Amino acid sequence: MTKIQQTISPIDGSVYVERSLASQSQIDQTVTQAVTAQLLWRNTSLPLRRTICLAMLEAFNNNAAEIGEQLCWMMGRPIQYAKGEVAGMIERATYMVEVAEQALAPVELPPIEGFSRYIKREALGVAFVVAPWNYPYLTAINAIIPAIMAGNSVILKHSAQTPLCAEQLAKAFKAAGLPQGVFQYLHLSHQDTQALIKQPAIDYVAFTGSVAGGTMVEQAASGRFIGVGLELGGKDPAYVRCDADIDHAVATCIDGAFFNSGQSCCGIERIYVASEVFDEFVTKATALINTYQLGRSDDPLTTLGPMVKTSAADFVRGQVSDAVAMGAIAHIDAAKFPLSQQGTPYLAPQLLTNVDHRMRLMTEESFGPVVGVMKVDSDQQAISLMNDSEFGLTASVFSQDVDAALAIGEQLATGTFFLNRCDYLDPALAWTGVKNSGRGCTLSSLGYESLTRPKSFHLKMPS
Repeated sequence: MTKIQQTISPIDGSVYVERSLASQSQIDQTVTQAVTAQLLWRNTSLPLRRTICLAMLEAFNNNAAEIGEQLCWMMGRPIQYAKGEVAGMIERATYMVEVAEQALAPVELPPIEGFSRYIKREALGVAFVVAPWNYPYLTAINAIIPAIMAGNSVILKHSAQTPLCAEQLAKAFKAAGLPQGVFQYLHLSHQDTQALIKQPAIDYVAFTGSVAGGTMVEQAASGRFIGVGLELGGKDPAYVRCDADIDHAVATCIDGAFFNSGQSCCGIERIYVASEVFDEFVTKATALINTYQLGRSDDPLTTLGPMVKTSAADFVRGQVSDAVAMGAIAHIDAAKFPLSQQGTPYLAPQLLTNVDHRMRLMTEESFGPVVGVMKVDSDQQAISLMNDSEFGLTASVFSQDVDAALAIGEQLATGTFFLNRCDYLDPALAWTGVKNSGRGCTLSSLGYESLTRPKSFHLKMPS
């Protein structure tokens, strides 16, 4: 009996998409086709790969309006922001296409008389990409484009919340003339996803998701000696020093905390503010949050949409309730956001003070529109608190003193350090995390290393 996967829209609880999960024969056929196609694709020229990938991005962009509407309904991003992911994906993917020649160039070694020595980077084979719903195109493309540019074939398993993203990518690749089998997708159950990772034909796994999901991927790949890239959770901190531009810090931190309803792995989830400017920061941040418009994602006036599921909103409600019970002060009156109701994915934004690290709110990933703001008395106290986390994806400092901020950044256990900004992935920089935020690297020229293997050539030349 065919199993059906349903996507429930957070806008109104309706079934927005239904798809049949892949049968075992479909999975086997997809894997066979990926292996066969890759053997030919790896021998194509880099200029041809570049032409096809750029054509795919053009075809994708031509469908931006439909893609934006689908994102709005599948995962609840306000329609006025939904198309922004299309532009962001194209920016990121274009960079990875353009840097491929440099990243994949052979490493030439100093000459030795009578010998030729160099190192080439070869494609791995079949890359299996498991992508999440919160930034469904941006996260997926991090691995898809460099994998294909490097000569691999790709099988994509997208989140059950955003299955149309896989179909949109396949449509664009087909329009661009990508040979059949080089890019494919499967709608899979968790069990079949785990089984596919164990298949000998899979040569690399790129996973973005929860720590629990990353653990499953590592266990499934255990003993196979293949590469596994894991981009997992975050509890990203910001520190506002006493010399910061407060208006800029407020605007940037609050946007970093609440954009996408706070459902960003690198969103700001905890803010430490120097005691000298703490009251000013909280007053201005509260005023800004109160300007948000919580509403249906398809309403063009909405600036804060529903969370992806009621269970996710209930989780954040629980964190807030626990913190308040322990003495935290909530600064946002939920009554000002009448659509926010128990038992729904609609959740009013919240800012809490009088918080500390005894509270789940300050240590456990929230992934929702809530942020705790804590007063600190020194840089060292801020550093200690910022590092007091099982995660380490990004960290931000707001200051006019670049040298002082850099000295702080050098002491933070984080994959990316920001000064006077947050929640942005520059495609020229390596995207990576430490601790439970995962391992491996995407983006930048370094992002090609995990999707290729080095092969050394040591030639003794004829006399």
